[in-house]
Amino acid sequence: MTSASCPVPENLSLNYHLLHKSPAEDDLRHLIIDISRAAKYISYAIQTTETGLSGNTNQFGEEQLKLDVLSDDILRQHLCESGLVCCYISEEQKDVIELDSKAPYSVVFDPLDGSSLVDANFSIGTIVGIYKGDVIGKTPREQVAAMYVLYGPRTILVYSTGDGVHEFLLNDVGEYVLLREYLGIADNAKNYSPGNLRAVNENQAYKQVMATWMEEEKTLRYSGCMVADIHHIFSKGQGVFTNVGGSAYPEGKLRLVFECGPFAYLVEQAGGAASDGHVPILDKKITDIDMRTPLIVGSQNDVNSLAKVLAA
Repeated sequence: MTSASCPVPENLSLNYHLLHKSPAEDDLRHLIIDISRAAKYISYAIQTTETGLSGNTNQFGEEQLKLDVLSDDILRQHLCESGLVCCYISEEQKDVIELDSKAPYSVVFDPLDGSSLVDANFSIGTIVGIYKGDVIGKTPREQVAAMYVLYGPRTILVYSTGDGVHEFLLNDVGEYVLLREYLGIADNAKNYSPGNLRAVNENQAYKQVMATWMEEEKTLRYSGCMVADIHHIFSKGQGVFTNVGGSAYPEGKLRLVFECGPFAYLVEQAGGAASDGHVPILDKKITDIDMRTPLIVGSQNDVNSLAKVLAA
Protein backbone atom coordinates (compact mmCIF):
# COMPACT_ATOMS: atom_id res chain seq x y z
CA MET A 1 0.00 0.00 0.00
CA THR A 2 1.30 3.47 -0.91
CA SER A 3 0.35 6.92 0.32
CA ALA A 4 0.98 10.52 -0.64
CA SER A 5 4.10 10.31 1.50
CA CYS A 6 5.32 7.26 -0.48
CA PRO A 7 4.61 7.97 -4.16
CA VAL A 8 5.34 5.42 -6.86
CA PRO A 9 8.99 5.94 -7.83
CA GLU A 10 9.87 7.00 -11.37
CA ASN A 11 12.14 3.97 -11.79
CA LEU A 12 10.77 0.85 -10.14
CA SER A 13 13.36 -1.17 -8.24
CA LEU A 14 13.35 -4.95 -8.04
CA ASN A 15 12.39 -4.79 -4.37
CA TYR A 16 9.50 -2.38 -5.09
CA HIS A 17 8.27 -4.58 -7.91
CA LEU A 18 8.37 -7.72 -5.74
CA LEU A 19 6.61 -5.92 -2.89
CA HIS A 20 3.83 -4.21 -4.84
CA LYS A 21 3.39 -6.11 -8.13
CA SER A 22 4.28 -9.71 -7.33
CA PRO A 23 2.33 -12.44 -5.50
CA ALA A 24 5.56 -13.38 -3.67
CA GLU A 25 5.29 -13.62 0.10
CA ASP A 26 7.80 -11.61 2.11
CA ASP A 27 10.24 -14.48 2.71
CA LEU A 28 10.38 -15.26 -0.99
CA ARG A 29 10.85 -11.58 -1.81
CA HIS A 30 13.77 -11.35 0.63
CA LEU A 31 15.34 -14.50 -0.82
CA ILE A 32 15.15 -13.19 -4.39
CA ILE A 33 16.73 -9.93 -3.27
CA ASP A 34 19.54 -11.85 -1.55
CA ILE A 35 20.19 -13.85 -4.75
CA SER A 36 20.15 -10.64 -6.79
CA ARG A 37 22.79 -9.21 -4.42
CA ALA A 38 24.95 -12.26 -5.02
CA ALA A 39 24.66 -11.65 -8.76
CA LYS A 40 26.15 -8.17 -8.31
CA TYR A 41 29.27 -9.71 -6.80
CA ILE A 42 29.42 -12.31 -9.58
CA SER A 43 29.13 -9.54 -12.17
CA TYR A 44 32.05 -7.72 -10.52
CA ALA A 45 34.09 -10.93 -10.28
CA ILE A 46 33.67 -11.58 -14.01
CA GLN A 47 35.21 -8.21 -14.75
CA THR A 48 38.09 -8.46 -12.29
CA THR A 49 38.97 -12.13 -11.63
CA GLU A 50 41.69 -13.95 -13.53
CA THR A 51 40.23 -16.69 -15.69
CA GLY A 52 41.68 -20.17 -15.99
CA LEU A 53 41.20 -23.61 -14.52
CA SER A 54 40.76 -24.06 -10.79
CA GLY A 55 42.36 -27.52 -10.78
CA ASN A 56 39.11 -29.19 -9.74
CA THR A 57 36.19 -30.87 -11.51
CA ASN A 58 32.46 -30.59 -10.87
CA GLN A 59 30.08 -33.50 -10.20
CA PHE A 60 29.94 -34.31 -13.93
CA GLY A 61 33.71 -34.57 -14.31
CA GLU A 62 33.97 -31.23 -16.11
CA GLU A 63 36.97 -29.05 -15.32
CA GLN A 64 35.99 -26.05 -13.22
CA LEU A 65 37.16 -22.55 -13.99
CA LYS A 66 38.15 -20.24 -11.16
CA LEU A 67 35.06 -18.17 -11.92
CA ASP A 68 32.80 -21.25 -11.60
CA VAL A 69 34.11 -21.91 -8.10
CA LEU A 70 34.00 -18.26 -7.05
CA SER A 71 30.44 -17.79 -8.33
CA ASP A 72 29.33 -20.93 -6.49
CA ASP A 73 30.93 -19.63 -3.28
CA ILE A 74 29.28 -16.21 -3.65
CA LEU A 75 25.82 -17.73 -4.05
CA ARG A 76 26.37 -20.11 -1.13
CA GLN A 77 27.37 -17.23 1.13
CA HIS A 78 24.27 -15.21 0.30
CA LEU A 79 21.96 -18.22 0.69
CA CYS A 80 23.50 -18.91 4.11
CA GLU A 81 23.08 -15.28 5.18
CA SER A 82 19.43 -15.23 4.10
CA GLY A 83 18.40 -17.77 6.74
CA LEU A 84 15.62 -18.84 4.36
CA VAL A 85 17.20 -21.84 2.62
CA CYS A 86 16.97 -25.39 3.93
CA CYS A 87 19.20 -26.75 1.16
CA TYR A 88 20.55 -25.99 -2.27
CA ILE A 89 21.63 -27.89 -5.38
CA SER A 90 24.41 -26.48 -7.53
CA GLU A 91 25.91 -27.71 -10.78
CA GLU A 92 29.29 -27.34 -9.07
CA GLN A 93 28.47 -29.61 -6.10
CA LYS A 94 28.10 -33.40 -6.01
CA ASP A 95 25.34 -33.56 -3.41
CA VAL A 96 22.40 -31.66 -2.04
CA ILE A 97 23.92 -29.14 0.41
CA GLU A 98 21.98 -28.84 3.66
CA LEU A 99 21.89 -25.40 5.32
CA ASP A 100 18.97 -25.06 7.78
CA SER A 101 16.38 -27.83 8.10
CA LYS A 102 13.78 -25.39 9.49
CA ALA A 103 14.08 -22.91 6.60
CA PRO A 104 11.25 -22.84 4.02
CA TYR A 105 12.97 -22.89 0.62
CA SER A 106 15.29 -24.96 -1.54
CA VAL A 107 17.33 -23.26 -4.27
CA VAL A 108 18.76 -24.86 -7.41
CA PHE A 109 21.25 -23.05 -9.60
CA ASP A 110 23.91 -23.07 -12.26
CA PRO A 111 26.18 -20.35 -10.86
CA LEU A 112 27.86 -19.51 -14.17
CA ASP A 113 26.40 -20.90 -17.36
CA GLY A 114 28.72 -20.47 -20.34
CA SER A 115 31.79 -19.77 -18.21
CA SER A 116 34.07 -21.29 -20.86
CA LEU A 117 33.17 -18.28 -23.04
CA VAL A 118 34.71 -15.74 -20.64
CA ASP A 119 38.04 -15.69 -22.47
CA ALA A 120 36.17 -14.91 -25.70
CA ASN A 121 34.34 -12.07 -23.88
CA PHE A 122 30.92 -13.52 -24.73
CA SER A 123 27.85 -13.05 -22.53
CA ILE A 124 27.36 -15.61 -19.74
CA GLY A 125 24.79 -16.01 -16.97
CA THR A 126 23.39 -17.44 -13.75
CA ILE A 127 20.26 -19.65 -13.65
CA VAL A 128 18.15 -20.08 -10.48
CA GLY A 129 15.01 -21.99 -9.47
CA ILE A 130 13.30 -21.82 -6.05
CA TYR A 131 11.10 -24.50 -4.45
CA LYS A 132 9.25 -24.76 -1.17
CA GLY A 133 10.65 -27.67 0.80
CA ASP A 134 12.68 -30.43 -0.82
CA VAL A 135 13.34 -30.66 -4.56
CA ILE A 136 13.72 -34.41 -5.15
CA GLY A 137 10.36 -35.96 -6.01
CA LYS A 138 8.89 -32.69 -7.28
CA THR A 139 8.47 -31.40 -10.82
CA PRO A 140 9.74 -28.04 -12.11
CA ARG A 141 6.11 -26.90 -12.25
CA GLU A 142 6.24 -26.77 -8.45
CA GLN A 143 8.82 -23.99 -8.45
CA VAL A 144 7.60 -20.88 -6.65
CA ALA A 145 10.03 -18.66 -8.56
CA ALA A 146 12.70 -18.76 -11.22
CA MET A 147 15.18 -16.19 -12.44
CA TYR A 148 18.33 -15.68 -14.44
CA VAL A 149 20.99 -13.01 -14.64
CA LEU A 150 22.75 -12.22 -17.91
CA TYR A 151 26.25 -10.73 -17.67
CA GLY A 152 26.91 -8.99 -20.97
CA PRO A 153 27.44 -5.40 -22.08
CA ARG A 154 24.76 -4.77 -19.44
CA THR A 155 23.80 -6.92 -16.46
CA ILE A 156 20.15 -7.97 -16.82
CA LEU A 157 17.98 -9.82 -14.27
CA VAL A 158 14.77 -11.57 -15.33
CA TYR A 159 12.39 -13.16 -12.80
CA SER A 160 8.95 -14.67 -12.35
CA THR A 161 7.03 -15.63 -9.24
CA GLY A 162 4.04 -16.97 -11.17
CA ASP A 163 2.60 -13.68 -12.45
CA GLY A 164 4.43 -12.96 -15.68
CA VAL A 165 8.09 -12.41 -16.52
CA HIS A 166 9.82 -9.13 -15.71
CA GLU A 167 13.19 -7.68 -16.76
CA PHE A 168 15.53 -5.42 -14.77
CA LEU A 169 18.78 -3.58 -15.49
CA LEU A 170 21.60 -3.28 -12.96
CA ASN A 171 22.34 0.46 -13.06
CA ASP A 172 25.52 2.37 -12.25
CA VAL A 173 24.67 2.72 -8.55
CA GLY A 174 24.03 -1.00 -8.07
CA GLU A 175 20.22 -0.97 -8.19
CA TYR A 176 18.10 -3.26 -10.35
CA VAL A 177 15.57 -1.02 -12.13
CA LEU A 178 12.62 -2.15 -14.23
CA LEU A 179 13.12 -2.30 -17.99
CA ARG A 180 10.06 -4.26 -19.15
CA GLU A 181 7.12 -5.97 -17.48
CA TYR A 182 5.19 -9.02 -18.70
CA LEU A 183 7.56 -10.19 -21.39
CA GLY A 184 5.76 -12.29 -23.98
CA ILE A 185 6.77 -14.97 -26.49
CA ALA A 186 4.83 -15.13 -29.77
CA ASP A 187 3.53 -18.45 -31.09
CA ASN A 188 5.73 -18.44 -34.19
CA ALA A 189 9.52 -18.09 -34.28
CA LYS A 190 11.61 -16.08 -36.72
CA ASN A 191 14.89 -17.00 -35.03
CA TYR A 192 16.33 -20.39 -34.10
CA SER A 193 19.16 -21.39 -31.75
CA PRO A 194 20.21 -25.02 -32.41
CA GLY A 195 22.42 -26.64 -29.79
CA ASN A 196 24.18 -29.99 -30.15
CA LEU A 197 24.21 -29.84 -33.94
CA ARG A 198 26.42 -32.95 -33.95
CA ALA A 199 23.19 -34.86 -33.38
CA VAL A 200 21.91 -34.07 -36.89
CA ASN A 201 24.26 -36.75 -38.25
CA GLU A 202 22.56 -39.37 -36.06
CA ASN A 203 19.02 -38.02 -35.78
CA GLN A 204 17.35 -37.66 -39.16
CA ALA A 205 14.29 -35.99 -37.65
CA TYR A 206 16.45 -33.26 -36.11
CA LYS A 207 18.27 -32.86 -39.43
CA GLN A 208 14.93 -32.56 -41.22
CA VAL A 209 13.77 -29.79 -38.91
CA MET A 210 17.04 -27.85 -39.29
CA ALA A 211 16.66 -28.05 -43.07
CA THR A 212 13.06 -26.86 -42.84
CA TRP A 213 14.00 -23.88 -40.69
CA MET A 214 16.72 -22.89 -43.15
CA GLU A 215 14.24 -23.20 -46.05
CA GLU A 216 11.86 -20.96 -44.09
CA GLU A 217 14.73 -18.46 -43.84
CA LYS A 218 14.64 -18.33 -40.08
CA THR A 219 17.56 -16.34 -38.66
CA LEU A 220 20.29 -18.27 -36.83
CA ARG A 221 21.14 -16.89 -33.38
CA TYR A 222 23.40 -19.09 -31.26
CA SER A 223 26.17 -18.05 -28.87
CA GLY A 224 26.86 -21.24 -26.90
CA CYS A 225 25.53 -19.73 -23.66
CA MET A 226 22.04 -20.97 -22.86
CA VAL A 227 21.22 -17.88 -20.78
CA ALA A 228 22.17 -15.53 -23.62
CA ASP A 229 20.37 -17.57 -26.28
CA ILE A 230 17.11 -17.88 -24.35
CA HIS A 231 17.29 -14.25 -23.24
CA HIS A 232 17.37 -13.41 -26.95
CA ILE A 233 13.97 -15.14 -27.25
CA PHE A 234 12.56 -13.07 -24.38
CA SER A 235 14.10 -9.89 -25.74
CA LYS A 236 12.78 -10.35 -29.28
CA GLY A 237 9.47 -11.87 -28.17
CA GLN A 238 9.90 -14.98 -30.33
CA GLY A 239 12.36 -17.73 -31.20
CA VAL A 240 13.13 -21.39 -30.53
CA PHE A 241 16.11 -22.95 -28.73
CA THR A 242 16.91 -26.65 -29.11
CA ASN A 243 19.32 -29.13 -27.58
CA VAL A 244 18.36 -32.71 -28.38
CA GLY A 245 20.10 -35.99 -27.63
CA GLY A 246 22.69 -37.80 -29.71
CA SER A 247 24.96 -40.80 -29.25
CA ALA A 248 27.18 -38.97 -26.75
CA TYR A 249 24.19 -37.79 -24.69
CA PRO A 250 21.21 -40.02 -25.53
CA GLU A 251 19.13 -38.48 -22.72
CA GLY A 252 20.16 -34.97 -23.72
CA LYS A 253 23.09 -32.88 -22.54
CA LEU A 254 21.36 -30.25 -20.38
CA ARG A 255 20.44 -30.74 -16.72
CA LEU A 256 16.78 -30.74 -15.73
CA VAL A 257 17.18 -29.41 -12.19
CA PHE A 258 19.21 -26.23 -12.54
CA GLU A 259 19.13 -25.45 -16.27
CA CYS A 260 15.97 -26.64 -18.04
CA GLY A 261 13.52 -26.49 -15.12
CA PRO A 262 13.95 -22.78 -14.33
CA PHE A 263 13.86 -21.76 -17.99
CA ALA A 264 10.77 -23.89 -18.67
CA TYR A 265 9.00 -22.09 -15.80
CA LEU A 266 9.96 -18.67 -17.16
CA VAL A 267 9.14 -19.45 -20.79
CA GLU A 268 5.68 -20.84 -19.98
CA GLN A 269 5.00 -17.75 -17.85
CA ALA A 270 5.70 -15.69 -20.99
CA GLY A 271 3.31 -17.72 -23.15
CA GLY A 272 5.88 -20.03 -24.71
CA ALA A 273 6.42 -23.77 -24.39
CA ALA A 274 9.16 -26.11 -23.19
CA SER A 275 9.26 -29.81 -24.08
CA ASP A 276 11.67 -32.75 -24.09
CA GLY A 277 10.07 -33.88 -27.35
CA HIS A 278 7.43 -35.98 -25.57
CA VAL A 279 6.25 -34.22 -22.40
CA PRO A 280 6.45 -30.68 -21.01
CA ILE A 281 9.68 -30.05 -19.12
CA LEU A 282 7.61 -28.72 -16.21
CA ASP A 283 5.98 -32.13 -15.73
CA LYS A 284 9.16 -34.22 -15.56
CA LYS A 285 9.64 -35.67 -12.08
CA ILE A 286 13.00 -34.91 -10.49
CA THR A 287 14.48 -38.19 -9.26
CA ASP A 288 18.17 -37.26 -9.19
CA ILE A 289 20.11 -34.01 -9.15
CA ASP A 290 22.11 -34.96 -12.26
CA MET A 291 19.13 -35.80 -14.51
CA ARG A 292 19.65 -34.78 -18.13
CA THR A 293 16.97 -34.00 -20.67
CA PRO A 294 16.52 -32.94 -24.28
CA LEU A 295 15.12 -29.40 -24.50
CA ILE A 296 12.97 -27.61 -27.06
CA VAL A 297 11.90 -24.21 -25.77
CA GLY A 298 10.41 -20.97 -27.08
CA SER A 299 7.57 -20.15 -29.46
CA GLN A 300 4.76 -22.68 -29.01
CA ASN A 301 4.10 -23.63 -32.63
CA ASP A 302 7.77 -24.30 -33.37
CA VAL A 303 8.28 -26.23 -30.14
CA ASN A 304 5.22 -28.38 -30.86
CA SER A 305 6.11 -29.01 -34.50
CA LEU A 306 9.65 -30.13 -33.68
CA ALA A 307 8.36 -32.35 -30.87
CA LYS A 308 5.94 -34.03 -33.30
CA VAL A 309 8.68 -34.68 -35.85
CA LEU A 310 11.04 -36.11 -33.24
CA ALA A 311 8.29 -38.29 -31.77
CA ALA A 312 7.44 -39.65 -35.23
